Amino acid sequence: MLAYTTIQMSPRLGSDGIDQPVPLPLGQARPQQILFFAPGSEIYAQGQKARNIYQVEFGAVRVYRLLADGRRQISAFYLSGEVFGFEADANHHFFAEAITGTSLRLFPRSKFGDISQELFSLTLRCLTRAQEHLLVLGRQTAAERVAAFLLDLAERQGGLEQVELPMSRMDIGDYLGLTIETVSRVFSKLKDKEIIALPTLRSAEIKKWNALQAMSE
Repeated sequence: MLAYTTIQMSPRLGSDGIDQPVPLPLGQARPQQILFFAPGSEIYAQGQKARNIYQVEFGAVRVYRLLADGRRQISAFYLSGEVFGFEADANHHFFAEAITGTSLRLFPRSKFGDISQELFSLTLRCLTRAQEHLLVLGRQTAAERVAAFLLDLAERQGGLEQVELPMSRMDIGDYLGLTIETVSRVFSKLKDKEIIALPTLRSAEIKKWNALQAMSE
């Protein structure tokens, strides 16, 4: 599975910071189902037949695989309005789980036999995101990886200073190839340097955009 893709729409955040449902981006396609998943619920499993393409209505999703040594490697996070579930063949190659209470729109793959221009564009964006994530993992320092991660989330949430972090520090570490201790240490250093503020465990406020961007380059 490719990493992730963002549709050309800004997620809608309520006054309480909770993401709200967004309009359907897949042309005139109608979802076959709209399902709610509780936090930690499995959406699909590795090896399971890939029958649907998914759009996050609200909530957040992590996509991961288990390595031979038992470690978890997260390949992508999906936020409100984003689409996932693309596969090159008939089966899923990763697991997908709801991070928070999450509502998903399900679109049967069989309805997209003749791939539309819009889906083709989504797939290309998905590939671009995957390539960007590989570049992030190739960065030498933990600070560079975390900086790039925060900037990416900010962009996907409409460029707001307040970045919602539905995922845990452990999730972030499994995504960036870092330990939870390293992730926490980098967040603390960024806070001490007043580059970010941490109003809550699940949010970050970017105070110095230029400094964060310089770290990510």
